[in-house]
Amino acid sequence: MSAKVVITGIGVATPNGLGVNDYWAATRVGKNAIGPVSRFDAAQYPSKLAGEITGFAAEDHLPSRLIPQTDRMTRLALVAADCAFEDAGVKPGDIPEFDMGVVTASASGGFEFGQNELKKLWGQGSQYVSAYQSFAWFYAVNSGQISIRNGMRGPSGVVVSDQAGGLDAIAQARRAIRKGSKLIFSGGFDASICPWGWVAQLAGGLMTTSEDPERAYLPFDANACGYVPGEGGALLILEDADAARERGATNIYGTIAGYGATFDPKPGSGRENGLRRAITTALADAGLEAGDIDVVFADAAGTPELDRIEADALSAVFGPAGVPVTAPKTMTGRLYSGAAPVDVVAAVLAMREGLIPPTTNVEPSPAYDIDLVTTARPASVRAALVIARGYGGFNSAVVVTAAD
Repeated sequence: MSAKVVITGIGVATPNGLGVNDYWAATRVGKNAIGPVSRFDAAQYPSKLAGEITGFAAEDHLPSRLIPQTDRMTRLALVAADCAFEDAGVKPGDIPEFDMGVVTASASGGFEFGQNELKKLWGQGSQYVSAYQSFAWFYAVNSGQISIRNGMRGPSGVVVSDQAGGLDAIAQARRAIRKGSKLIFSGGFDASICPWGWVAQLAGGLMTTSEDPERAYLPFDANACGYVPGEGGALLILEDADAARERGATNIYGTIAGYGATFDPKPGSGRENGLRRAITTALADAGLEAGDIDVVFADAAGTPELDRIEADALSAVFGPAGVPVTAPKTMTGRLYSGAAPVDVVAAVLAMREGLIPPTTNVEPSPAYDIDLVTTARPASVRAALVIARGYGGFNSAVVVTAAD
């Protein structure tokens, strides 16, 4: 087996597109999917905007028995897994069950399912609480349900590191393949647009209170005032490059070439934030120099302090305005654990078309020394850096390179 781990299938569900083709058609032209919350009445809350997935009916894609035992995020993940299998041209039975595994990330688990069961507990009594509550809310449920549905009994698990989790899961999957597994599903999904989930997100103090969908989420803009949350994510099929070719895989999107992760020091310690080190570690792991990177997909927190930290880290590694930077998540909101896997998808599709997708609605502030791409930019993209940061100090970076 080779040390090269490649992406051979993609399943993606975001507010601006379901499936690879729809997602990229919207993203490449900057289609905004942020709007007023519709999944519940948000009038009483200070934040009223979200990136919601519309037009998705789980009943059209999944067996009826799965509906009552799954949260919305799990339904999205199960359908994405089906799409990824189809995209890769492989069926669950094609590969021995112990050679296939699932490593996913989740920041919140099945919040909406849990909220509904709590309502039954306090409003009707414990006898009305679903037995599925025992697992449907849990962070690991997506890995569990995907593995059960598809007969995948190889190395599996879940990573919980907020927005950084999606990249950490991909890195864990890459390790499993390098140890001998043939195929690992990896990525992340979150969908906590419900009152309980909303209160939890508001507690972080970083959500915008703007009610203008076009000017609410503005990373690297002088008017940045927080982020807009969204729902969705992406699942990738990762395979050993040699094993993929041996089974006849023809749809190879790119290679997971490098990874780095750090944790920030205690606030007030005077020590450097860990983001720069995560980036340089990922570059070193990929065997690349800063000048080899053609585009950076930014974490794009949307608050002045966090944007400053990211911009300074990029300037330190690449030089002032030294590399094109983009944040397509301004169209969808931040998808928590699903955000970075979606950025990985955008990166490999940018390589395929030769087009860097835009950071929409933002008027870049000259205070940040970065080359922010605000309109789609034709470019030869052979190597991309994806950055993700989780609340509380997580920093992760992945280098993705084009397929040979």
